[in-house]
Amino acid sequence: MDKILKNLPDKPGIYLFYNKKGLVYVGKASSIKNRVKSYFSKSKKNLRPIEQMIYEVVNIKYIVADSILEAIILEGEYIKKYKPKYNIAWKDDKSWNYIAITKDKYPKVLTFRQHERKQLDKNQEQKMYSHIFGPYPGLKTKAVLQILQRLFYISTCKPNAKRQCLYYQIGQCLGVCTGEITAQEYKQRVIRPLAMFLKGNKLRLIKNLQKQMKNLAVKKEYEEAARIRDQIKSLQKIYDVALLNKSFVKEETKKGRELRIEGYDISNLGAVDKVGSMVVFNQYGPIKDQYRKFNIKSVEGQSDVACLEEVLRRRLKHDEWAMPDIFLIDGGKPQVNRAKKVLNEQNFSIPVIGIAKGPKRDKNQFILDSKNKNFTAWVQNNKMLLIQARDEAHRFAISFNRKKRLIEK
Repeated sequence: MDKILKNLPDKPGIYLFYNKKGLVYVGKASSIKNRVKSYFSKSKKNLRPIEQMIYEVVNIKYIVADSILEAIILEGEYIKKYKPKYNIAWKDDKSWNYIAITKDKYPKVLTFRQHERKQLDKNQEQKMYSHIFGPYPGLKTKAVLQILQRLFYISTCKPNAKRQCLYYQIGQCLGVCTGEITAQEYKQRVIRPLAMFLKGNKLRLIKNLQKQMKNLAVKKEYEEAARIRDQIKSLQKIYDVALLNKSFVKEETKKGRELRIEGYDISNLGAVDKVGSMVVFNQYGPIKDQYRKFNIKSVEGQSDVACLEEVLRRRLKHDEWAMPDIFLIDGGKPQVNRAKKVLNEQNFSIPVIGIAKGPKRDKNQFILDSKNKNFTAWVQNNKMLLIQARDEAHRFAISFNRKKRLIEK
C-alpha cells in the first residue's frame, strides 16, 4: 500500500478503492495524491463510512482527468455504472445532485437533488427530461452551471424576448432571445455537444468541433468558425477553479450569475516604486472586497507593458479567484497585445479591452481584441461602466503607490 500511495499523481481525477470482493468506493479530487493520503491519516474525527472501513482496502486505482469538472463527471459515471458499496451506503439527499436537460423547445439545463428526484416516477422523468446525468456527490451546482454556460453557450434567456440578454451582448448567447437561432439549431450547436461532454466523450466532441470549424471556414462562415475555435480552446483547458473556491460559490448563490470585469493599471515613480492594481466590477459597479494589489518584483527599469505582464501572470496563478468575463486594461494597443499574448500562452480565450487615455488623460480610445459584432455593440452601450472601472483601477494603483512610499519613508 505504501508503494501505491507514493506513486499517486498530484493531478485532478478520480480514485477507486477495492477490497477483496471488488470496487467499494469512488471519489474525486483536485489532487489524487493528497486526497487519497488523507484517508490514511490517524488523526481523523467524525469519519465517513469509507474512512471507518479503510482497513478493508487492498488496492487503489485512479484515472487522471484534465480538470476538476471532468473528474466530477467521471465520478458520476462510475457511481451510476458500478454502484460501489460505500458510495451507495452514504446516501444523503443534501449532497447527491443531478444535471438534467429538459424537453422544452429550447431545452433548459437544470440541477436537482436526490430527494427531489425521488418525487418523480419513471414516466414523469421521461416526459420532462431528455437526459439526466449523475449522481454527483457534493456538486457545487451554481459554479458548475456557470462553467457549462461558458463552455457551451447555454441560454438562460427567454426565446424571442423584447430585449437582448446581457450574455448575447458579450457574445456568450447564440441569440435565443433575439430569434437568431432556431430550436433545432440550438439543439445541434448547444445541447448535443453538452450532452456528449457530460457523457465523458470530450475527445470525440473536440474532433467533431474541429471538423465543423474546417467546414465553416470552407463556406466562409468565419465568425461561427472563430466561435468554435475559441470553444475548442476552452474545452482543451477548462478553467474550473470556482469549484474549489467556497467563498465564490457562496457569493454566486446569493447573487446569481453576474458579469465579472477585472480592471488593471500600473503605477510607477520613474524606474522605482512600481505597483499594479486589480479592481473587480459587475454590471452594477465595483466589488471592493475582491480588489487586489501587486508589488512589481521582476521588472527592471520603466516598462508599464512588462509590469502588466508580470501582474497578469501572477493573477492567473491564483486558482482561488474566479475568472473574469472581460479583462480591462488601462492602456492602448501595446498593453492589449501583451495581455492577449499572456492569455493565449495559457489557453484562455477571454476578451481584452484597452482604454487609451492619452498623455493628459483626456481621451477614451477603446481598443478591442475581438471583432465580434455583439461584443462591440455591448462595449459601445457600456462605455461609462468600463471607463468607471478603468478610472477606479487607476485610482487604486496610485493610492497603493502613495501608501507604499509613505511606509518606506
